[in-house]
Amino acid sequence: MSDWTRLTTVETVYENRSWLFTVRDQYGEPDEAILVPCEDGVEHGSTNSRPGADDGVEAWINRCTHEAQRFDTGRGVAMRDGQLICPKHGSMFDACSGYCDNGEAADTTLPSVDISVDDGVVYLTDDDLTFAHAGGIDDGDDENDDDGPASTSHIGF
Repeated sequence: MSDWTRLTTVETVYENRSWLFTVRDQYGEPDEAILVPCEDGVEHGSTNSRPGADDGVEAWINRCTHEAQRFDTGRGVAMRDGQLICPKHGSMFDACSGYCDNGEAADTTLPSVDISVDDGVVYLTDDDLTFAHAGGIDDGDDENDDDGPASTSHIGF
């Protein structure tokens, strides 16, 4: 459990309907991920045996497989009947399996993020990702973030 990074609680995910966070891949590139409620581990005929499925939450990369549209832009994930709804074209992804069987993204599955739940606390356990911060990419206090382009010129506008 020493490689686990605490994210939030299952209760928080259910209260807010989702939880947005930023991760970094093996090259240090940021990406957004979301935690969403997963009621059963088996919904809408899909079976999911990934860790976390039986603990009431699942984690996915925060973008539709069709045109990389973000599910959560900082206001939570739109969901209906246990499915994430793409805000651009309306494709619906099963919250537990990540599979889409309709719309522009039909027959695709969301990229997963490995998590584990222990005593109601959600942990990031994905060996390919490291936790950067809660919230979206632009919400962090990373040292590489700034408020705009930098200039070394002495000319001001």
